[in-house]
Amino acid sequence: MSDEHEKKSRNFDVVRVGVAALIYDAQDRLLIGLRKSPHGRGNWSFPGGHLEKGETPEECMKRELFEETGISGIEDPRFVGITNDSFASGKHYVTIMYEADLPPGAVPRACEPDKLERWEWHSASAFPEPLFLPIVNLLGSSFAANLRGVSGEKLL
Repeated sequence: MSDEHEKKSRNFDVVRVGVAALIYDAQDRLLIGLRKSPHGRGNWSFPGGHLEKGETPEECMKRELFEETGISGIEDPRFVGITNDSFASGKHYVTIMYEADLPPGAVPRACEPDKLERWEWHSASAFPEPLFLPIVNLLGSSFAANLRGVSGEKLL
């Protein structure tokens, strides 16, 4: 087995930690983007990414949000939920989700055009499809009740 093949195989043997940022605008809509990267291509996703060694989930959420959207100045991110995401590709993630309000004057930009086509604002009850697996799992869980504008029933 080649070193590259062995490295790729090991990636599927590890559960990775992802962190997602649920960012609300003044109309209580969430920021959601159309993915271009191979992992989840063509799916709509919240900003987010991998937790790095030594980083807290809140720090990861703020870092990923800035890297992907240019948005900074997030105050008091609030825990929303956690999902257990087993992808058809064999990848397995546990995704920790935090919400925050869009800081005044902030405008999201597609800062990683090789990974993301565009950002849009949508209410949790009217997301475009298809959705990235962590969002599907969030909406189908009891954590969906933590989303603004949701009355407690499962959305999926």
